[in-house]
Formats: sequence, structure tokens, C-alpha cells
Amino acid sequence: MRLEFISRVKEGDTLAKSIFSGDGKVLLRAGVSLTYSYIEKLRQLDVLYVYVEDERLGDLDLEDAKLNELKLNTVKNMSNIIKKLISNDRVDLRESLTKVEELMNYVIEFGDVNKSLNDIKTHDNYTFVHSIDTGIMATFLGINMNMSREELVNLGIAATLHDIGKVKIDKDVINKPSALSDMEYLEMKKHPVYGAEILKLNSNLSLKIIDAVLQHHERVDGKGYPFGLKGNEITQNAKIISVCDVYDAVSNDRCYRSKFNPKDAYELILAGSGSFFDKEVVMTFRNTFAVYPLGCCLRLSNGVEGYVIKQNKGFPDRPVVRVLYDSATRRPIPFHEINLLEEINIGVEYTI
Repeated sequence: MRLEFISRVKEGDTLAKSIFSGDGKVLLRAGVSLTYSYIEKLRQLDVLYVYVEDERLGDLDLEDAKLNELKLNTVKNMSNIIKKLISNDRVDLRESLTKVEELMNYVIEFGDVNKSLNDIKTHDNYTFVHSIDTGIMATFLGINMNMSREELVNLGIAATLHDIGKVKIDKDVINKPSALSDMEYLEMKKHPVYGAEILKLNSNLSLKIIDAVLQHHERVDGKGYPFGLKGNEITQNAKIISVCDVYDAVSNDRCYRSKFNPKDAYELILAGSGSFFDKEVVMTFRNTFAVYPLGCCLRLSNGVEGYVIKQNKGFPDRPVVRVLYDSATRRPIPFHEINLLEEINIGVEYTI
């Protein structure tokens, strides 16, 4: 399969990854042939890219059926939790979060970082998919920081719940397409406190989980919020969630700004080491996640275009690229591969 911007998707292309709504219902199922009306509907949902089938990349397997099932169940469960909280109904969060625990346990046991992220986000499922992807990213970081299983599950739960306090923020503020006023920004900065209050009221979750939600916008240099904590005053879980939250957020379009390109999003995290983010967490981030997801199309500095088919561990911006067509005419050619770790004079110009 290959990852294509919606502007490059053609009628007749076969969808390779299902797209679902904010309440976990399937909008378009993998395997459907994309028509003009389907493509237009995806544009209306602010979908910027989709995965489509391509036999030339048939060896690129990004599907994990069990993981997809667990994600959908988690989305449905989170949607129900949010609806109850908005209605001011009391929620037994401990019982409701069993689906989150199942997902995190699967990631710990069987997770593949290349298959677990990069879900397709629409304007109505963004909140849930962002929360779940943040939880999965945080779990992968925790694994590489040698955390115990219990610590990993707690980290994953906290990361998945990190923005739950936003249910107390006016929707017009959350979805405002322009810059927030000073008063609106001050209100938005209260969501970690609101989140901690919700968790204390509706669950018997551990203090480590609640503190991580409360502190996920703190910065190691003391310039974060809500308390201006710094360094070791911030819990390790909060430091991990902070990196994952920012990276996933800037990697996706929002109503008030366009997404960063993959290289800029990645370098934003690296540049924040020691100021925004904890140095150890950033180093683990660099050794865990790649810049360019499998299946995405890159324009290389030699003018050639190709699709990422493999990552080089320890070199997040130097993948192996498969060239399928002539870049000038876009006519198919016998494909060949370029390993950017070996071709040191060739770099990535941009994603296509």
C-alpha cells in the first residue's frame, strides 16, 4: 500500500485502510473502490491523505487487524465517556478504561511502531484518534525507557486521557479557526486542571495517572503551565506525554493552522530538548520513531520520487525508498530502491 495526498488519489483506487468516525463507526471500509463522490466526501471531512492499494508495494504490510479492532473499541468507549461527561453524568472511569488497557497491553506485547500509528484523521474523529495515538506513542517510548508493564499501562492510560479536561472548555474556543483572545487562551490553559478534577471525581485511578494529566503542558525550563514546574518537579510520565502530544498535534491539520511537514515536526521536538522537553525523552524519541512513515512518497534531492519501504534504525531521516515511475513523465518503470543511508549525497527535499 502507499500513502497518497487526497489531491493525488484517482477514481478506481482501492482504499487500503478503513476510515472511521468519532464514535467508532466505519465511514469507508478498506477494500472499497474510491469513486468521485467518495473522494469529495473525504475532502469535506478534511482528510488530507489516505492509504491506497498498490501491487508494486505489495510487500509493504501496514495492517494489524487486531490492533485496528482494539482501536475502534477504544474510540467507541472514549466517545461514550465524553458524552456522559459533557452531560455531567457520573462515570466510572476505572471500569470504562478496560478497553484502553486492552489496547495498551496489546501494544506492549505485539506492537510494531510502523503499523500502530498514522491513522487517517477526519475533523470529527481527530480528538479521539489524537488521544489514542498519543497513548500508543507514549507506550512505545516507555518500552524503550525500560518501564515495567504496570508503569507502561498507567502511562498509556494517562496519555490517552491527557486532554479529557477539554470537555469543560467551550466548543467555540476549542474549534476557533483564528487566534484565541487572551481570555480564551487563559481558559484553554485550564484544561489540565479540569482533567485532573474529572479523574479524581470519577475514578480511583492512581495519583501517577492524574499527575501526568495535570502536568502534560509543563516544560522542563519552568515556562509551561498550569504551575510552571521545571526539571525533576515534573513526573516522567508527563514529560513523555508532552513530547508525544506535541508531535502528533503538529503532524496534523487543525482548524487554526496547517500541519507541519514531517521533517519540521520531527525537528521541532529535537529543537525543544532541554527547554520544552526532557533530554532523555527526546533522545529516546529519536531512537524510536522515524521521520517519514512507511508508504509515503518523497521527492529526493536528485529529482527522483519514490515511496518509503523500510526504516534504517538509528537514522530516522534516512529510509529506503522504492522508485516506481519516471519523475518527469510519471510513467511506470522497472522499480528500483535507493537506500539513503548508503547514498549519503542524496537527501529528502519534501513529501509529495
